[in-house]
Amino acid sequence: MASVEIKTAAQLDLMRSAGLVVARTLRVLAGAAVPGVTTGELDRLALREISAAGAVPSFLGYLGYPATICTSVNEEVVHGIPGPNRTLRDGDLISIDCGAIVGGWHGDAAVTVGVGTVSDEDAALIAACEAALWRGIGAATVGARLGDIGHAVSSGASGYGVVREYTGHGIGSQMHMHPAVPNYGVPGRGTRLAPGMALAIEPMLTLGSPAVVEQPDGWTVVTADGRRAAHFEHTVAITPEGPRVLTADLSRTAEVRPPKTPFPRARHPPAAFPAAAPCASAPRASAPPHPAPRAPRLRARPPRPASRTGHSTHSERADGRARLLRPVTLPD
Repeated sequence: MASVEIKTAAQLDLMRSAGLVVARTLRVLAGAAVPGVTTGELDRLALREISAAGAVPSFLGYLGYPATICTSVNEEVVHGIPGPNRTLRDGDLISIDCGAIVGGWHGDAAVTVGVGTVSDEDAALIAACEAALWRGIGAATVGARLGDIGHAVSSGASGYGVVREYTGHGIGSQMHMHPAVPNYGVPGRGTRLAPGMALAIEPMLTLGSPAVVEQPDGWTVVTADGRRAAHFEHTVAITPEGPRVLTADLSRTAEVRPPKTPFPRARHPPAAFPAAAPCASAPRASAPPHPAPRAPRLRARPPRPASRTGHSTHSERADGRARLLRPVTLPD
């Protein structure tokens, strides 16, 4: 079994710097996600914000991923690729996943927001997913186990589908590291948490079945039944004083209970979105070597459902490249 990276206090501070870049970028993007805006415009805005902060996007170029952020709309769960032809409409849900690197250390977070006016059902889904995230964070204490986090995430999600094919992950000097962090589990089971660990905890809930399907683009994952999904994520350090939320926005609480107010949004979208040209010359994050062991390749038959015959520590696409989020088996 691969070892888990333990960070020093100084390294966690660098991860906090990266986390603040991510938090500020997500706040700007959430405010810009209004009817009529394209996901491609949001991506260019994210690149501008991250670059202006002196950071490097974690996603752009990672294992060939072509954008700065992931924008998953409505039935898309994760890894939606932004582009000029996807225009947001009133009532849509959009999940925005963002990562940044500062001094070689990563921060990774995601939020789901409503576009314009959303239904009560969709608003409840968003609230339930964010609450599940904070329950998981609250369980991320020294001496606890990964199963405690997964159980905390899923135990309060009654009535929603809890996606099992994709999980959170360790994070630090690489964006995806051991251990995988599932959104389900048995209390007292799994890897024991120790000071200096850092985890990306990221529940994904659906209005219907938790089954998902990967699209032919090799990235976008959608619900198998077409129902809507929500996705929230924070990067969390395990410390003797309790969980330290490295990607928490300074404008809201970083404590381990659900915030009283929704994710903060800018009052107005930017007056003008960045032009498309800068994307061509943007700095690209090098893809770090993927940690062993590697799982058998999936069958090349797009579109295909994610494997339900078993879960491995690392899941690969048909071409052998790893997914951004990965399935996991909990140790006995």
